[in-house]
Amino acid sequence: MTETLGELGSYVAGRLPDRVAAHHLALGELTLTVARDRIVETLTFLRDDPKCQFVVLIDLCGVDYPARAERFEVVYHLLAPRLNRRIRVKVAASEDTPVPSVVDVFPAANWYEREAYDMYGIVFSGHPDLRRILTDYGFQGYPLRKDFPLTGHVEVRYDDELKRVVYEPVKLTQEFRRFDFESPWEAPDYVLPGDEKASRS
Repeated sequence: MTETLGELGSYVAGRLPDRVAAHHLALGELTLTVARDRIVETLTFLRDDPKCQFVVLIDLCGVDYPARAERFEVVYHLLAPRLNRRIRVKVAASEDTPVPSVVDVFPAANWYEREAYDMYGIVFSGHPDLRRILTDYGFQGYPLRKDFPLTGHVEVRYDDELKRVVYEPVKLTQEFRRFDFESPWEAPDYVLPGDEKASRS
């Protein structure tokens, strides 16, 4: 199977030399790195070529690498049911650089792209309805970015007096506790079972 995937990687790279920047095998899986502006043509080729037949988009997700100049990767996972093969395709993107939408190639990408936009802030140009899908209306920020504050910015609750949903600054009513996962409600200097043996020596 690995030899077959290696041959497939060489075949695709040979057929699309100006689109596929790199291809490699890792853990028995083939990964293609593709130029961002050529992703639509590449996925169309992978779907329609008789040697590929990747007709199912299993997943599309974002990955965040804050230290990189282009901090995001958009990762497409494809399946060829007739040939029993899977492939991963990656493109790089920055906060300001949109990735072409592949909804016309794989209609299932519609919701996946909206999710990546909502969670990471990755913009997909040409998407028919790019708006938030999981977070609340008016939500500020992108929850899966590695620089997103863990407590959020605002909290939402229903106000009985005003009879509507209100936004308020986050209030942490519980004091910070150091959890040890064995006695989470004990005092911070609680001795765990067995620690008394270590203190004797």
